[in-house]
Amino acid sequence: TRFSYKELDRATARFDQSNKIGEGGYGPVYKGTLRDGTAVAVKVLSLQSRQGAREFLSELITISDISHENLVKLYGCCVEGSHKILVYNYLENNSLAQTLLGSQQHSSIQFNWSTRVNICIGVAQGLAYLHDGVRPHVVHRDIKASNILLDQDLTPKISDFGLAKLLPSDVSHISTRVAGTLGYLAPEYAIRGQVTRKSDVYSFGVLLIEIVSGRCNTDTKLPYEDQILLEKRLLFTNPFFLCRRGHTTTRGSWTRSSTAPWATTWTWTRRAGS
Repeated sequence: TRFSYKELDRATARFDQSNKIGEGGYGPVYKGTLRDGTAVAVKVLSLQSRQGAREFLSELITISDISHENLVKLYGCCVEGSHKILVYNYLENNSLAQTLLGSQQHSSIQFNWSTRVNICIGVAQGLAYLHDGVRPHVVHRDIKASNILLDQDLTPKISDFGLAKLLPSDVSHISTRVAGTLGYLAPEYAIRGQVTRKSDVYSFGVLLIEIVSGRCNTDTKLPYEDQILLEKRLLFTNPFFLCRRGHTTTRGSWTRSSTAPWATTWTWTRRAGS
């Protein structure tokens, strides 16, 4: 759908700051209401952003023809004079970065284990669709907590396709400038600049750890030794990650006392003589 600038100006109350719900390198995002009452997210390209122009075109091309429960839905755009705007479905519970990891941790949303597992599965399904469900394949290149939005039922939606690349079925990778967010970049991508679907999988792995732990992968407010989540040994020796039922070591074994993975109690049994 092609929207006029006048229509979106009216929907957002002249892009009033009270309707601003986010901002990225491309520019601000506003909540708006169309004439028929539909709530939308209005993503405005900053006039000062050269990179934003490329991102705008990339996002428009990438997501215009794809649809999945775990991807944001593009309603349309506005290209009028110097104005370039994308219009998406509005998602009530903002992003994981704000609700689970950020300033809105005090919100009423309950991120119990069941909810976290469902969010992880939903993101995985959306990513699998991008990687294997469409032709050419889509590599997102910026999977991170702030790009996972939540609807009223806490169903996750992958958003922000400004850095996405199309990967033809007959090629293994695309060489390009490195782009994305520090902390989520796969080492081989950061070093060689070769984009593959595995780059997204690495970023997804970092996101999983953030969802499970409830903290950002990097937090400079913490003591130096605790700032980088991926360097914390405790997390990676936790049986939640490493142990299956009945997994044993030379000194004992872990056993699980419940069948629900989000309500599991692990018990360490030391072997006699260990």
